[in-house]
Amino acid sequence: MSCIFAKNRCFATACIAAFVTLASFLTTASAEDWTQFRGPNSTGVSADSKNLPVKFSSVENVKWSAEPGRGIASPVIAAGRVFTTSTTADKKLAVIAYDEESGKKLWQTEYPAGALPEITPPNEPASATPATDGDRVYAYFSTVGLVALDARDGKELWKHEIAMPHYLMGWGPANSPIVYEDKVIFNIDDDLASFIMALDRYTGKVVWNTPRPEMLGGFSTPVVCTANGRTDIVIAGSGKMKGYDPQTGKQLWTCNSLLRTIMTTPAVIGDTIYMSIQSYGDTDRVLKFALLQWRDTNQDGKLAKDELEKVFWKKFDKGDKNKDGVLIDDEIDAAFQAPTNMAGGGNIIQAIRGGGTGDVTKTHLQWNLTSKSPSNIASPLAYDGRLFLVKKGGISAAFNLKDGSEVWSRKRIRNLGNYYASPETGRSTSRAKTDTSSYLKPARNRSFSPKTTWETVASPHRRLPMIGYTSGR
Repeated sequence: MSCIFAKNRCFATACIAAFVTLASFLTTASAEDWTQFRGPNSTGVSADSKNLPVKFSSVENVKWSAEPGRGIASPVIAAGRVFTTSTTADKKLAVIAYDEESGKKLWQTEYPAGALPEITPPNEPASATPATDGDRVYAYFSTVGLVALDARDGKELWKHEIAMPHYLMGWGPANSPIVYEDKVIFNIDDDLASFIMALDRYTGKVVWNTPRPEMLGGFSTPVVCTANGRTDIVIAGSGKMKGYDPQTGKQLWTCNSLLRTIMTTPAVIGDTIYMSIQSYGDTDRVLKFALLQWRDTNQDGKLAKDELEKVFWKKFDKGDKNKDGVLIDDEIDAAFQAPTNMAGGGNIIQAIRGGGTGDVTKTHLQWNLTSKSPSNIASPLAYDGRLFLVKKGGISAAFNLKDGSEVWSRKRIRNLGNYYASPETGRSTSRAKTDTSSYLKPARNRSFSPKTTWETVASPHRRLPMIGYTSGR
Protein backbone atom coordinates (compact mmCIF):
# COMPACT_ATOMS: atom_id res chain seq x y z
CA MET A 1 0.00 0.00 0.00
CA SER A 2 1.21 3.51 -0.75
CA CYS A 3 0.31 6.80 0.88
CA ILE A 4 0.11 10.07 -0.98
CA PHE A 5 0.44 13.22 1.08
CA ALA A 6 -0.75 16.61 -0.16
CA LYS A 7 0.07 19.58 2.02
CA ASN A 8 -2.00 22.75 2.09
CA ARG A 9 0.87 25.10 2.82
CA CYS A 10 0.73 28.44 4.60
CA PHE A 11 3.68 30.58 5.43
CA ALA A 12 3.94 31.49 9.11
CA THR A 13 6.86 30.36 11.23
CA ALA A 14 4.90 27.54 12.83
CA CYS A 15 4.00 26.17 9.42
CA ILE A 16 7.65 25.88 8.46
CA ALA A 17 8.12 23.88 11.62
CA ALA A 18 5.31 21.60 10.51
CA PHE A 19 7.09 20.90 7.21
CA VAL A 20 10.23 19.89 9.09
CA THR A 21 8.08 17.68 11.29
CA LEU A 22 6.52 16.04 8.25
CA ALA A 23 9.93 15.43 6.71
CA SER A 24 11.08 13.92 9.97
CA PHE A 25 8.54 11.15 10.12
CA LEU A 26 8.66 10.60 6.38
CA THR A 27 12.32 9.71 6.54
CA THR A 28 12.96 8.19 9.93
CA ALA A 29 11.40 4.96 8.68
CA SER A 30 13.88 4.82 5.83
CA ALA A 31 17.57 5.14 5.14
CA GLU A 32 16.74 6.93 1.89
CA ASP A 33 17.98 10.51 1.63
CA TRP A 34 15.80 13.37 0.40
CA THR A 35 18.44 15.62 -1.12
CA GLN A 36 16.58 18.22 -3.19
CA PHE A 37 13.20 19.79 -3.93
CA ARG A 38 10.62 16.94 -3.93
CA GLY A 39 13.28 14.32 -3.26
CA PRO A 40 14.90 12.00 -5.83
CA ASN A 41 14.83 13.77 -9.20
CA SER A 42 11.97 15.97 -7.94
CA THR A 43 9.55 13.04 -8.18
CA GLY A 44 8.00 13.30 -4.71
CA VAL A 45 8.43 9.52 -4.39
CA SER A 46 10.15 7.92 -1.41
CA ALA A 47 10.77 4.36 -2.60
CA ASP A 48 12.19 3.04 0.69
CA SER A 49 9.80 4.57 3.22
CA LYS A 50 7.68 2.15 5.23
CA ASN A 51 4.90 2.42 7.79
CA LEU A 52 4.12 6.05 7.03
CA PRO A 53 1.31 7.34 9.24
CA VAL A 54 -1.99 8.31 7.67
CA LYS A 55 -3.11 9.66 11.03
CA PHE A 56 -1.16 12.62 12.41
CA SER A 57 -1.64 16.00 13.99
CA SER A 58 0.48 18.68 15.63
CA VAL A 59 1.06 16.27 18.53
CA GLU A 60 0.31 12.77 17.22
CA ASN A 61 2.95 10.77 15.27
CA VAL A 62 5.39 13.68 15.54
CA LYS A 63 8.91 12.69 16.46
CA TRP A 64 10.17 16.27 16.85
CA SER A 65 9.46 19.78 15.65
CA ALA A 66 11.43 22.97 15.18
CA GLU A 67 10.80 26.61 14.30
CA PRO A 68 13.48 27.78 11.85
CA GLY A 69 11.83 31.11 10.93
CA ARG A 70 9.92 32.47 7.94
CA GLY A 71 10.18 30.90 4.53
CA ILE A 72 8.63 28.52 2.04
CA ALA A 73 11.63 26.32 1.23
CA SER A 74 11.21 22.59 1.75
CA PRO A 75 13.63 20.70 4.02
CA VAL A 76 16.17 18.28 2.56
CA ILE A 77 17.78 15.34 4.34
CA ALA A 78 21.09 13.50 4.01
CA ALA A 79 23.51 11.64 6.27
CA GLY A 80 21.34 12.08 9.34
CA ARG A 81 20.90 15.84 8.97
CA VAL A 82 17.90 17.97 7.98
CA PHE A 83 18.60 21.26 6.17
CA THR A 84 16.35 24.19 5.41
CA THR A 85 16.49 27.94 4.83
CA SER A 86 14.68 30.82 6.49
CA THR A 87 14.52 34.52 7.18
CA THR A 88 15.32 35.12 10.84
CA ALA A 89 13.57 37.49 13.23
CA ASP A 90 16.37 40.02 12.75
CA LYS A 91 15.97 39.90 8.94
CA LYS A 92 18.96 37.73 8.11
CA LEU A 93 18.93 34.89 5.60
CA ALA A 94 19.86 31.57 7.16
CA VAL A 95 20.70 27.99 6.30
CA ILE A 96 19.96 25.72 9.27
CA ALA A 97 20.85 22.11 10.05
CA TYR A 98 19.08 19.79 12.49
CA ASP A 99 19.83 16.30 13.69
CA GLU A 100 17.42 13.97 11.91
CA GLU A 101 16.79 11.74 14.92
CA SER A 102 16.46 14.29 17.72
CA GLY A 103 15.65 17.60 16.00
CA LYS A 104 18.56 19.26 17.80
CA LYS A 105 19.84 22.31 15.96
CA LEU A 106 23.37 21.53 14.76
CA TRP A 107 24.32 24.84 13.20
CA GLN A 108 22.93 28.00 11.63
CA THR A 109 24.80 30.05 9.02
CA GLU A 110 23.47 33.55 8.41
CA TYR A 111 23.90 36.18 5.70
CA PRO A 112 22.83 39.84 5.69
CA ALA A 113 19.66 40.11 3.65
CA GLY A 114 20.69 43.32 1.91
CA ALA A 115 18.25 45.20 -0.32
CA LEU A 116 15.60 42.56 -0.97
CA PRO A 117 13.76 42.63 -4.29
CA GLU A 118 10.04 43.12 -4.81
CA ILE A 119 8.22 39.94 -3.82
CA THR A 120 4.59 38.99 -4.25
CA PRO A 121 3.02 36.77 -1.56
CA PRO A 122 3.02 33.89 -0.98
CA ASN A 123 6.66 34.11 -2.06
CA GLU A 124 9.31 34.83 0.60
CA PRO A 125 13.02 35.82 0.55
CA ALA A 126 13.86 32.29 1.77
CA SER A 127 11.96 30.36 -0.89
CA ALA A 128 14.55 28.25 -2.71
CA THR A 129 14.85 24.67 -1.43
CA PRO A 130 18.51 23.78 -0.81
CA ALA A 131 20.21 20.72 -2.29
CA THR A 132 22.77 18.48 -0.61
CA ASP A 133 25.16 15.67 -1.47
CA GLY A 134 25.62 14.74 2.18
CA ASP A 135 28.97 16.51 2.49
CA ARG A 136 27.88 19.95 1.32
CA VAL A 137 24.67 21.99 1.33
CA TYR A 138 23.93 24.25 -1.65
CA ALA A 139 21.53 27.14 -1.08
CA TYR A 140 20.40 30.13 -3.12
CA PHE A 141 19.30 33.58 -1.93
CA SER A 142 18.74 36.35 -4.47
CA THR A 143 20.79 38.93 -2.55
CA VAL A 144 23.59 36.50 -1.66
CA GLY A 145 23.99 34.14 -4.60
CA LEU A 146 24.59 30.41 -4.60
CA VAL A 147 26.58 29.16 -1.61
CA ALA A 148 28.08 25.81 -0.62
CA LEU A 149 28.34 25.07 3.10
CA ASP A 150 30.02 22.21 4.93
CA ALA A 151 27.19 19.91 5.99
CA ARG A 152 28.97 19.11 9.28
CA ASP A 153 29.43 22.61 10.66
CA GLY A 154 27.87 25.11 8.22
CA LYS A 155 31.15 26.78 7.25
CA GLU A 156 31.10 28.42 3.85
CA LEU A 157 33.14 26.51 1.25
CA TRP A 158 32.42 28.72 -1.72
CA LYS A 159 30.03 31.42 -2.92
CA HIS A 160 29.04 32.30 -6.46
CA GLU A 161 27.37 35.67 -6.94
CA ILE A 162 24.46 35.73 -9.36
CA ALA A 163 22.89 38.82 -10.90
CA MET A 164 19.60 39.77 -9.31
CA PRO A 165 16.68 38.36 -11.34
CA HIS A 166 13.86 40.70 -12.31
CA TYR A 167 10.20 39.91 -12.91
CA LEU A 168 7.71 42.05 -14.79
CA MET A 169 4.97 40.91 -12.40
CA GLY A 170 7.10 41.45 -9.30
CA TRP A 171 6.97 37.80 -8.23
CA GLY A 172 10.51 37.59 -6.90
CA PRO A 173 12.90 34.62 -7.24
CA ALA A 174 12.22 31.09 -6.02
CA ASN A 175 14.61 28.79 -7.90
CA SER A 176 16.10 25.65 -6.37
CA PRO A 177 19.42 24.02 -7.32
CA ILE A 178 20.00 20.30 -7.91
CA VAL A 179 23.14 18.16 -7.77
CA TYR A 180 24.00 15.98 -10.77
CA GLU A 181 27.23 13.97 -10.64
CA ASP A 182 30.02 16.49 -9.88
CA LYS A 183 27.93 19.54 -10.78
CA VAL A 184 25.41 21.87 -9.19
CA ILE A 185 22.77 22.67 -11.80
CA PHE A 186 20.92 25.94 -11.35
CA ASN A 187 18.62 27.95 -13.56
CA ILE A 188 16.75 31.21 -13.35
CA ASP A 189 13.97 32.04 -15.74
CA ASP A 190 13.14 35.70 -15.24
CA ASP A 191 11.94 38.45 -17.56
CA LEU A 192 15.36 39.96 -18.19
CA ALA A 193 18.17 37.41 -18.65
CA SER A 194 17.17 33.77 -18.18
CA PHE A 195 19.85 31.07 -18.05
CA ILE A 196 20.79 27.59 -16.93
CA MET A 197 24.27 26.95 -15.54
CA ALA A 198 26.45 24.24 -14.05
CA LEU A 199 29.03 24.83 -11.33
CA ASP A 200 31.69 22.46 -10.06
CA ARG A 201 30.21 21.29 -6.78
CA TYR A 202 33.61 21.17 -5.08
CA THR A 203 35.00 24.57 -6.14
CA GLY A 204 32.00 26.62 -7.28
CA LYS A 205 33.67 27.39 -10.61
CA VAL A 206 31.34 27.78 -13.58
CA VAL A 207 31.50 24.77 -15.89
CA TRP A 208 29.03 26.18 -18.40
CA ASN A 209 26.32 28.84 -18.63
CA THR A 210 23.64 28.71 -21.33
CA PRO A 211 21.32 31.67 -21.93
CA ARG A 212 17.58 31.02 -22.34
CA PRO A 213 16.48 34.18 -24.19
CA GLU A 214 13.01 32.93 -25.12
CA MET A 215 11.92 32.47 -21.51
CA LEU A 216 9.68 34.59 -19.30
CA GLY A 217 9.58 34.45 -15.51
CA GLY A 218 9.08 30.92 -14.16
CA PHE A 219 10.08 28.62 -11.32
CA SER A 220 10.40 25.05 -12.57
CA THR A 221 13.24 22.97 -11.09
CA PRO A 222 15.59 21.06 -13.45
CA VAL A 223 15.06 17.31 -13.72
CA VAL A 224 17.13 14.49 -15.20
CA CYS A 225 15.81 12.23 -17.97
CA THR A 226 17.61 9.27 -19.55
CA ALA A 227 16.33 8.15 -22.95
CA ASN A 228 17.97 6.10 -25.67
CA GLY A 229 21.10 5.74 -23.57
CA ARG A 230 21.58 9.50 -23.17
CA THR A 231 20.99 11.55 -20.02
CA ASP A 232 19.69 15.10 -20.38
CA ILE A 233 18.98 17.96 -18.01
CA VAL A 234 15.39 18.98 -18.71
CA ILE A 235 13.79 22.35 -17.93
CA ALA A 236 10.17 23.35 -18.37
CA GLY A 237 9.90 27.01 -19.36
CA SER A 238 7.64 29.45 -21.16
CA GLY A 239 6.10 27.65 -24.10
CA LYS A 240 8.84 25.04 -24.33
CA MET A 241 10.28 22.00 -22.63
CA LYS A 242 14.01 21.81 -23.39
CA GLY A 243 16.75 19.24 -22.93
CA TYR A 244 20.42 20.11 -22.34
CA ASP A 245 23.69 18.20 -22.38
CA PRO A 246 24.76 18.04 -18.70
CA GLN A 247 28.45 18.12 -19.64
CA THR A 248 28.43 21.13 -21.98
CA GLY A 249 25.09 22.93 -21.50
CA LYS A 250 24.29 22.61 -25.20
CA GLN A 251 20.60 22.63 -25.99
CA LEU A 252 19.76 19.25 -27.51
CA TRP A 253 16.02 19.38 -28.09
CA THR A 254 12.89 21.43 -27.63
CA CYS A 255 9.22 20.47 -27.40
CA ASN A 256 7.19 23.59 -28.15
CA SER A 257 3.97 22.57 -26.46
CA LEU A 258 3.85 24.35 -23.08
CA LEU A 259 2.11 27.52 -21.90
CA ARG A 260 3.31 31.00 -20.97
CA THR A 261 3.80 30.90 -17.19
CA ILE A 262 5.51 27.82 -15.72
CA MET A 263 5.69 27.36 -11.94
CA THR A 264 5.38 23.58 -11.70
CA THR A 265 8.14 20.98 -12.01
CA PRO A 266 7.75 17.94 -14.29
CA ALA A 267 7.84 14.35 -13.05
CA VAL A 268 9.99 11.80 -14.89
CA ILE A 269 9.14 8.11 -15.10
CA GLY A 270 11.52 6.10 -17.28
CA ASP A 271 12.07 8.03 -20.49
CA THR A 272 8.86 10.05 -20.21
CA ILE A 273 8.38 13.53 -18.75
CA TYR A 274 4.95 14.37 -17.31
CA MET A 275 3.88 17.98 -16.93
CA SER A 276 0.78 19.77 -15.64
CA ILE A 277 0.32 23.53 -16.04
CA GLN A 278 -2.21 26.17 -15.16
CA SER A 279 -1.30 29.47 -16.81
CA TYR A 280 -4.02 32.05 -16.33
CA GLY A 281 -6.00 33.03 -19.37
CA ASP A 282 -6.75 31.16 -22.59
CA THR A 283 -4.33 30.24 -25.36
CA ASP A 284 -4.72 33.67 -26.97
CA ARG A 285 -3.86 35.50 -23.76
CA VAL A 286 -0.23 36.36 -24.39
CA LEU A 287 1.91 38.48 -22.09
CA LYS A 288 0.39 41.88 -22.91
CA PHE A 289 -2.94 41.10 -21.23
CA ALA A 290 -1.35 39.96 -17.98
CA LEU A 291 1.14 42.84 -17.96
CA LEU A 292 -1.51 45.51 -18.48
CA GLN A 293 -3.58 44.00 -15.69
CA TRP A 294 -0.56 43.98 -13.36
CA ARG A 295 1.42 47.14 -14.24
CA ASP A 296 -0.96 49.59 -15.91
CA THR A 297 -1.39 51.60 -12.73
CA ASN A 298 -3.56 54.35 -14.24
CA GLN A 299 -5.66 51.83 -16.20
CA ASP A 300 -5.45 53.74 -19.47
CA GLY A 301 -4.83 50.57 -21.50
CA LYS A 302 -1.25 51.64 -22.21
CA LEU A 303 2.03 50.72 -20.61
CA ALA A 304 4.18 53.74 -19.78
CA LYS A 305 7.90 53.55 -19.15
CA ASP A 306 7.63 54.78 -15.58
CA GLU A 307 5.23 51.95 -14.78
CA LEU A 308 8.16 49.51 -15.07
CA GLU A 309 11.49 49.05 -13.30
CA LYS A 310 14.39 50.83 -15.00
CA VAL A 311 16.04 47.49 -15.79
CA PHE A 312 13.25 46.87 -18.33
CA TRP A 313 13.56 50.21 -20.11
CA LYS A 314 15.92 48.88 -22.79
CA LYS A 315 13.38 46.21 -23.68
CA PHE A 316 10.65 48.85 -23.51
CA ASP A 317 12.47 50.94 -26.13
CA LYS A 318 12.75 47.88 -28.40
CA GLY A 319 8.99 47.55 -28.46
CA ASP A 320 8.23 51.29 -28.73
CA LYS A 321 8.50 51.39 -32.51
CA ASN A 322 6.84 54.79 -32.97
CA LYS A 323 8.76 56.30 -30.03
CA ASP A 324 5.67 57.80 -28.43
CA GLY A 325 6.74 56.76 -24.93
CA VAL A 326 3.99 54.17 -24.36
CA LEU A 327 3.42 50.57 -25.38
CA ILE A 328 0.04 49.45 -26.68
CA ASP A 329 -1.29 46.17 -28.05
CA ASP A 330 1.34 44.16 -29.92
CA GLU A 331 4.10 46.59 -28.94
CA ILE A 332 4.02 45.07 -25.45
CA ASP A 333 4.59 41.57 -26.75
CA ALA A 334 7.30 42.79 -29.11
CA ALA A 335 9.12 44.36 -26.18
CA PHE A 336 9.04 41.50 -23.71
CA GLN A 337 7.98 38.23 -25.36
CA ALA A 338 10.20 36.44 -27.88
CA PRO A 339 8.66 36.37 -31.39
CA THR A 340 9.62 32.68 -31.57
CA ASN A 341 7.72 31.91 -28.37
CA MET A 342 4.39 33.71 -28.19
CA ALA A 343 2.87 31.22 -25.77
CA GLY A 344 -0.47 31.97 -24.16
CA GLY A 345 -2.38 30.73 -21.14
CA GLY A 346 -4.55 27.71 -20.49
CA ASN A 347 -4.64 24.44 -18.58
CA ILE A 348 -2.81 21.37 -19.90
CA ILE A 349 -1.42 17.98 -18.91
CA GLN A 350 1.22 16.41 -21.15
CA ALA A 351 3.49 13.42 -21.57
CA ILE A 352 6.70 14.09 -23.51
CA ARG A 353 9.20 11.39 -24.42
CA GLY A 354 12.76 12.40 -23.54
CA GLY A 355 15.70 12.34 -25.89
CA GLY A 356 15.67 13.32 -29.51
CA THR A 357 17.37 16.15 -31.36
CA GLY A 358 16.12 19.53 -32.48
CA ASP A 359 12.39 20.30 -32.52
CA VAL A 360 10.66 17.16 -31.22
CA THR A 361 7.18 18.66 -30.85
CA LYS A 362 5.64 16.46 -33.53
CA THR A 363 7.56 13.28 -32.67
CA HIS A 364 7.87 13.18 -28.86
CA LEU A 365 4.64 14.69 -27.52
CA GLN A 366 2.93 11.43 -26.53
CA TRP A 367 -0.36 12.86 -25.32
CA ASN A 368 -1.79 16.26 -24.50
CA LEU A 369 -4.91 17.06 -22.49
CA THR A 370 -6.79 20.30 -22.01
CA SER A 371 -8.04 20.00 -18.43
CA LYS A 372 -8.98 22.28 -15.56
CA SER A 373 -7.34 19.91 -13.07
CA PRO A 374 -3.77 21.35 -12.90
CA SER A 375 -2.57 23.78 -10.24
CA ASN A 376 -0.50 26.80 -11.15
CA ILE A 377 1.99 25.95 -8.36
CA ALA A 378 1.60 22.37 -7.08
CA SER A 379 3.55 19.93 -9.27
CA PRO A 380 2.18 16.57 -10.45
CA LEU A 381 2.97 13.21 -8.84
CA ALA A 382 3.59 10.26 -11.19
CA TYR A 383 3.29 6.95 -9.37
CA ASP A 384 1.86 3.46 -9.80
CA GLY A 385 0.71 4.09 -13.36
CA ARG A 386 -1.15 7.28 -12.51
CA LEU A 387 -0.58 11.02 -12.51
CA PHE A 388 -2.00 12.66 -9.37
CA LEU A 389 -2.88 16.37 -9.17
CA VAL A 390 -4.14 18.61 -6.39
CA LYS A 391 -5.05 22.28 -6.60
CA LYS A 392 -6.64 25.21 -4.83
CA GLY A 393 -9.86 24.36 -3.07
CA GLY A 394 -8.80 20.82 -2.25
CA ILE A 395 -9.58 19.52 -5.73
CA SER A 396 -7.81 16.34 -6.81
CA ALA A 397 -7.63 14.42 -10.08
CA ALA A 398 -5.82 11.40 -11.47
CA PHE A 399 -4.93 10.29 -14.99
CA ASN A 400 -3.46 7.19 -16.60
CA LEU A 401 0.24 7.65 -17.34
CA LYS A 402 0.07 5.54 -20.49
CA ASP A 403 -2.54 7.43 -22.46
CA GLY A 404 -3.80 10.30 -20.27
CA SER A 405 -7.20 8.74 -19.80
CA GLU A 406 -9.11 9.97 -16.78
CA VAL A 407 -9.03 7.89 -13.59
CA TRP A 408 -11.02 10.44 -11.65
CA SER A 409 -11.83 14.04 -12.38
CA ARG A 410 -11.75 16.97 -9.96
CA LYS A 411 -12.95 15.34 -6.78
CA ARG A 412 -12.81 17.43 -3.63
CA ILE A 413 -10.73 15.96 -0.82
CA ARG A 414 -12.81 17.97 1.65
CA ASN A 415 -10.05 20.28 2.75
CA LEU A 416 -10.45 23.76 1.33
CA GLY A 417 -7.78 26.40 0.98
CA ASN A 418 -4.76 27.17 -1.19
CA TYR A 419 -2.48 24.29 -2.15
CA TYR A 420 1.12 25.33 -2.81
CA ALA A 421 2.99 22.19 -1.76
CA SER A 422 3.08 19.25 -4.15
CA PRO A 423 1.88 15.72 -3.33
CA GLU A 424 4.38 13.11 -2.15
CA THR A 425 4.20 9.35 -1.75
CA GLY A 426 5.91 6.51 0.10
CA ARG A 427 5.17 2.89 0.81
CA SER A 428 3.17 1.91 3.88
CA THR A 429 2.35 -1.53 5.25
CA SER A 430 -0.77 -0.46 7.10
CA ARG A 431 -3.59 2.05 6.82
CA ALA A 432 -5.85 3.48 9.48
CA LYS A 433 -9.17 5.09 8.61
CA THR A 434 -9.90 7.65 11.27
CA ASP A 435 -11.74 10.89 11.68
CA THR A 436 -8.44 12.75 11.36
CA SER A 437 -7.35 11.43 7.96
CA SER A 438 -8.55 11.89 4.42
CA TYR A 439 -7.52 9.50 1.71
CA LEU A 440 -8.51 7.97 -1.60
CA LYS A 441 -8.46 4.18 -1.86
CA PRO A 442 -8.72 2.43 -5.22
CA ALA A 443 -10.70 -0.74 -5.56
CA ARG A 444 -9.09 -3.68 -7.31
CA ASN A 445 -10.72 -2.66 -10.56
CA ARG A 446 -8.85 0.65 -10.31
CA SER A 447 -11.94 2.75 -9.68
CA PHE A 448 -11.44 5.49 -7.12
CA SER A 449 -13.74 7.28 -4.73
CA PRO A 450 -12.99 10.05 -2.24
CA LYS A 451 -13.57 9.21 1.40
CA THR A 452 -15.36 11.71 3.57
CA THR A 453 -13.05 12.13 6.54
CA TRP A 454 -10.44 14.86 6.68
CA GLU A 455 -7.95 16.48 8.96
CA THR A 456 -6.79 19.96 9.79
CA VAL A 457 -3.69 20.18 11.93
CA ALA A 458 -3.79 23.13 14.31
CA SER A 459 -0.88 25.54 14.53
CA PRO A 460 -0.58 28.58 16.82
CA HIS A 461 -1.07 31.08 14.01
CA ARG A 462 -3.17 29.30 11.40
CA ARG A 463 -4.67 25.93 10.69
CA LEU A 464 -2.31 23.84 8.59
CA PRO A 465 -4.15 21.10 6.72
CA MET A 466 -2.21 17.98 5.80
CA ILE A 467 -4.09 15.42 3.78
CA GLY A 468 -3.14 11.78 3.20
CA TYR A 469 -4.39 9.51 0.44
CA THR A 470 -3.87 5.81 -0.06
CA SER A 471 -3.31 4.59 -3.58
CA GLY A 472 -2.26 0.98 -3.16
CA ARG A 473 -4.08 -2.13 -4.23
